[in-house]
Amino acid sequence: MTKADIVNKIALKTGIEKIVVQTTVEAFMNEVKATMSEGNNVYLRGFGSFTVKTRAEKTGRNISQNTTLVIPAHNIPAFKPAKTFVQKIKKNVPVQQ
Repeated sequence: MTKADIVNKIALKTGIEKIVVQTTVEAFMNEVKATMSEGNNVYLRGFGSFTVKTRAEKTGRNISQNTTLVIPAHNIPAFKPAKTFVQKIKKNVPVQQ
């Protein structure tokens, strides 16, 4: 599902114009990104948490040049779904093999 699909579904279910829904969805995403880029987490009860995680410094290898390099510590965005969200997926989505 793409952002356009989400906008279309919300517009159909609520009766709100697509342009208004698109502006709202984009504003939400921009606010989450802005909050996280300040180092803060975003908690959405019943949906999940967008958190900033720190990756420790580690040693990596460039196998084409056979050299070692240090990958510095850095922050990455992460998402952890809420328990109710996880339970709904486990219940409703069949396991693919």
